[in-house]
Amino acid sequence: MTQTMQEQFEQAFSDDNGKMPLAFIKLQRQGDSYSVPRVARAWYWFKRSRETLVVDLPTVGPSPEPPEDAIDDSWLDSHHAKIQMRNACFKAIDAAGITIKH
Repeated sequence: MTQTMQEQFEQAFSDDNGKMPLAFIKLQRQGDSYSVPRVARAWYWFKRSRETLVVDLPTVGPSPEPPEDAIDDSWLDSHHAKIQMRNACFKAIDAAGITIKH
């Protein structure tokens, strides 16, 4: 399961601040922010840092033409694999809160 951007932040903040347990950070959530000012500021800057990242995923391209000696559609397997891989990358990048250039 892919962690959401906020879960990644909470884990990183907890790791960096050994005296503040992850459970405590999760309890301080107030909508899209936190009640502890230090955590709220860190969350704000964490989100801003993700906004500056932009990923440009390559396009898959059109379906290839069938070869003359094709007896089934297995020649399309690599094309479908490319589509599935791109979709998986899109979901993972989006879940991390990173902008995807269209």
